[in-house]
Amino acid sequence: MASLWRAATGQWASSDDYGGVEFWSTPERGGWLTKQGEYIKTWRRRWFVLKQGKLFWFKDSAVTRASRPRGVIPVASCLTVKGAEDVLNKQNAFELSTKIETMYFIADTEKEKEDWINSIGRSIVQHSRSVTDSEVVDYDSRK
Repeated sequence: MASLWRAATGQWASSDDYGGVEFWSTPERGGWLTKQGEYIKTWRRRWFVLKQGKLFWFKDSAVTRASRPRGVIPVASCLTVKGAEDVLNKQNAFELSTKIETMYFIADTEKEKEDWINSIGRSIVQHSRSVTDSEVVDYDSRK
């Protein structure tokens, strides 16, 4: 069983954390981003795949069924995704924040940055459990 870094909890995770996600097939978004390391704060170019509420990263873009992610972020644990040019003083930078940490990324272009922010933002909304339909109270229907 392969282990990988799960950024949202700051712990090593097992392949069980893939949650049955077929990350090698038709991702919602895939592409190169430069990511700051967890411990040694160097910048490394990684291939990212967003699928079914999980953001995976790999060393190269040839992602197959046999590929092992270098890490995964469950987007439901994320609080915000937003531009971070001001914070890093780098163009096309954005940040992804959980309760535990803030991770920084740099896209190749402004458009790619915006596309990643939009895709991750949509995924956060879709996969976070803030209010379920059964918890919604329609006050207008009460007498």
